Formats: sequence, C-alpha cells, structure tokens
Amino acid sequence: MTDTTGGQEHNRPAVPPYARAPSPDAAAPELTVRAIFSGMLIGAILTPCNVYSGLKIGWTFNMSVAAGLLAIAVWSLSNRAFGTQPLGLLENNINQTAASSAASIISAGLAAPIPALALLTGQTLQYEILAIWLFVVSILGVVVAAGLRTQLLVREKLPFPSGIVTAETMQELHAGGRDAARRLRLLFSAAALSASLKAVVGVFSLTPMAPKFAVALSGKAALTRPEGASLMNLGFAIDPSVLMFGFGAISGLRIGVSMLIGAVVGWAILAPVALANGWAEPGPADANESWFAPLVEWLLWPGATLMVVAALTSFAISLLRLAMRDTTPPEESIAKQQISQRPLYVIAGIVLILAVWAQNAIFSIGVFEATLAVALSYVLAIVAARVSGETAITPIGALGKITQLTFGAVSPGNVTANLMTANVTGGAAGQCADLMHDLRTGQIIGATANYQMIAQLFGILTGALAASAAYLLLIPDPQNQLITPEWPAPAVATWKAVAEVLSGGVGALPGGAILAMVIAAIIGVGLAVLESLGPERLKPYVPSASAMGLGFVIPAWNSISLFLGALAAAALMRIVPEWARPRIVILAAGLIVGESLAGVSGALLPAVW
Repeated sequence: MTDTTGGQEHNRPAVPPYARAPSPDAAAPELTVRAIFSGMLIGAILTPCNVYSGLKIGWTFNMSVAAGLLAIAVWSLSNRAFGTQPLGLLENNINQTAASSAASIISAGLAAPIPALALLTGQTLQYEILAIWLFVVSILGVVVAAGLRTQLLVREKLPFPSGIVTAETMQELHAGGRDAARRLRLLFSAAALSASLKAVVGVFSLTPMAPKFAVALSGKAALTRPEGASLMNLGFAIDPSVLMFGFGAISGLRIGVSMLIGAVVGWAILAPVALANGWAEPGPADANESWFAPLVEWLLWPGATLMVVAALTSFAISLLRLAMRDTTPPEESIAKQQISQRPLYVIAGIVLILAVWAQNAIFSIGVFEATLAVALSYVLAIVAARVSGETAITPIGALGKITQLTFGAVSPGNVTANLMTANVTGGAAGQCADLMHDLRTGQIIGATANYQMIAQLFGILTGALAASAAYLLLIPDPQNQLITPEWPAPAVATWKAVAEVLSGGVGALPGGAILAMVIAAIIGVGLAVLESLGPERLKPYVPSASAMGLGFVIPAWNSISLFLGALAAAALMRIVPEWARPRIVILAAGLIVGESLAGVSGALLPAVW
C-alpha cells in the first residue's frame, strides 16, 4: 500500500536470501499479445479502485497479486470454454507488470498535488491534458528504474519485498492444484461480499462515509466545553464500509493501533480544545451531524506536520544507512534479464525534454524551474528506489515535500510551481519503485527485463487514460467535494497545507496551530528515531507517526474500521496461522477491490446515464 501523504506502511514480509534466478523453459511464451492485453484490461479495471481509495483515505493498494489471480481466472475459463492455452508464469508476469503499473499511476498526482492545485487555484485539467501529464510524469520513473536494475538488484542485492511476495505467490498459483482454485474463490467471494454491501448501503442511501447513518457511539466527548460536541459530531461511529477493514488487515496491528491513537488524540482531545478556544468553528447544531469539514481545517496542521516530519526524519536516517552500506561485486546474471543500456541515455534525454515541455506548456512553469524539477526527480527517484528496496516503503510524500521546500525558495509564492514540480518528483519516484519491485519478481522467476519495460509502458498508458477518466467523473467539482466526510482526501489536505504555508507564511495558519505543529514535529522526530534506531525488541511497539498523523486528517470512523480489520487479522494469525498466512492478503484485496469497484460504479452511473 502506498501512502501518498508521507510514505507507505504495511506488513513487511519475511525476505528470503538473494538467489540466482532459475533457468525457465526457453520455449515458454512471455511477451505475448494476450499477456499485454490482459494487463491493460485488468489494469483499466483496477486503476479506478486506487483512484477511489486514494481520494477516500490517501492509501492505495499494490495490485500485482490481484492482477495475477484475475488473469489466471480469465484464461482458465477460456481454456475450458474455447480450448485456449493456459496462461504461463512468464506471461502472467507481463500481465501483472502492466496491470500494477497502471494502478500505480495514482502516484503521478491524482490523490494529492493535482486536486490540491484545483483547491488553491481553481485549475482543473481537461481529460486529454491530464492523461498526457500523468503519462509524462510516470515515464520518468521508468527511465530511472531501467538504469538502476543492475546496481540495486545484482550488485547490492536489495530485497524489494513486494516483488518477492508477488513472485512467490505466482509460483504457487501456477504450480496448480486445489490451493490456487481456493485462493481464486476467496478473492472473488470477498469482492462480491464487499461490493454487495456497498450496493445495499447505496440503495438505502447509507453511504459508508456519511456518518449520520452510521451506528453512532453514544455520549459526549471527554474534553468537550460548552459547545457540547457529541461523539457523533467528532466522528466516533461504526462505519458499514469494509474498505478500511481490508486495509487494516494488510497494514497490521501496529498501524491499526497507531491510527486509533491518532483518531483519539486528534478528534477526542485536540478538536474539543480547538473548539473551546475558538480556533475552530463548530458544525451544525445536530448531535447526529459530522463536524469533519470545519474541524479538519485545524487538525490537518498538526496531522500533516506529524506525517511530514516523521517521514523526512526516517528518510534521512535511511539515506545515512544506505551511504554506509558496502556493495559487493556484481554476479553473473542471465543474459535475458539484462536491460539494454545503450539507448537509455538517448531516451533519458528525450524524456527530460518532454517533461520540461509539459510543465511549461500546461502550468506555465519556467524552463529553468522545470529543468531543475526533472533533475531533482532523477536523483530522488534513485533515493526512493533504494529506500523501497530496503524497507518496502516508498516515501512519495517525503520526496514531494523536499521538492516543495526547494521551490518555496526558488519560486516563492508560486503555488502552481510548488505543487506541480513536486508532482513530477513524486510521480517519478512512485513508478520507479513500482517497476523495481516488478523487476525483482522477474529476476526470481527468470523473466526478460526488456519485456517487462515494454509491459510497464503499456501499463502507464492504460493507467493514464483510465485514471484520468475516473478522477474527472468522480470529482467533477473538487472545491466542493474534497476534504469532506464523503471524500476526506488526506493527501490533498497535506500537500495543500504545505503549499499554503510556503506561499502565505505562518500568517496563513489558524490560531493555536503553531504550538500544535511544534509539538507534533517533536513527537514525529522522536517516534521516527525510536523506530529506526531503537532496540529491535521495542520497534514493533513504537507507534507509527505517519499512521497517527493520518488519523488526524480522516474521519475517526475510518480509523476505527482500520483498527478492527487489523485486530481481526492479528487474531486469525494467532488462532489459525497456517490458514491465515497465505489468505489474509487475498481476502483483504477482495474486500478493497470489491468496494472500490462498487463505489466507482455507483459514482459513475449518474454521469453515464
């Protein structure tokens, strides 16, 4: 899962030692028309799911395993109905590479800087322009990843854990047997259950993000003053949505508890304090109405500070560790896994010109500033790949903030340049890390790296087209739809907040925000240092600062649902570990994909009809 507010958090799988890739059957098909077509089709279906979840909660889901499962299901049915050849492992790797890169297009700005720009300036891009922008930003990351493969995967042997999980899962599925069929049934059953629940809630107008229909927890907030905010006003309710439940199952109990702590501190303690001191305005005088919109305008400042400072601190520590790492001489690798290096310099130059042109033509960013943004993107995408390879954390938010701070000095007061140059950095970093995990998968199963690069490009093209359409249909009016209970958009709030401060200075902050931000910054640094450098036995118990900060800027009922999902997954792992270990991710993926598809379909139907 990618967190576009400040990093990425999820259960970190055990990483087996580096092993030379096996020698696959030389006659096995790989870059076939059906593999590319499957990846593009499945990617087009899954991409709106990440657009939906990114705008709802600021998190997105790695679709590699889900794409592989769906492809197996489709071609197994085709084999039975029409006698077509079963989909091979190498073909499925091309499929999942294309599909996952399509779904990862959300990192190119749709869940953060692009909506933030619309909120601050009113600029909304037309479909064709938006698709071109997403494609150009993402292709930067592909070029960087192509040049990094030998260094990071062969010389330094970085694990890239998500790539390992994908490879192991696909190898198990293609081994055949009843287990593969059971996993497929579990995925589809969970998706059907999730979509059905979303549809039923929609029919009865019980939108999961509309708290007045949720099951409210009774009582008054502990620190309320004469305003008399009820727990319902502050968002403490049980939400019928299972989207966050699924994310909690994947994230793990540490993240679930951290989110719950953030919700309690932010919404049950700080929000009433802000109301009592007049720093925030109360909402409607109705105990069953949410006060999310007025309160989050204040809470986003300590929440964003906690996320950004913690992410930058962890990022700096990771850089120091990587700088002290010794690299080993390169080992011989299978020739088919080597990426053709000769054309890379030419391609990199072309992409540089294209990216500079896009920034200048679409956003009127000066040539110097645009060139600097691309140069920063190349450097920071390398950093992102290294950090992601070590930890499975892609620090998109942290890298974006570095660029925002840089352009706060280079182009002070220019909100558009501040956001969209950071958009270039974040998008390049996200796609670079995604492709590196896919290349790790290919290395393990003996795939052809050049073919994976081609699949990635087809995936980016698909994602740019599908995501642009989904975003514009879901959010036709960003200024009235975003940062609301229906669309909390926490990443948008964070990027918008940083741009506002860099543009307007501290005078743009509401009352009491500076003190809250200072305290949040101190806590963020402390938690990040403790998590990175503290005793190993204590690290699992250190709250995640990024997750706590996120709990400040999304409705409390979202954090409660995520905690419950994490608690349920932890209970299953303890009670029936052999059953739960290979199934929790698939079950959670079904819940996320099912509700996302149903939510996107429900939102798009009025526009279509």
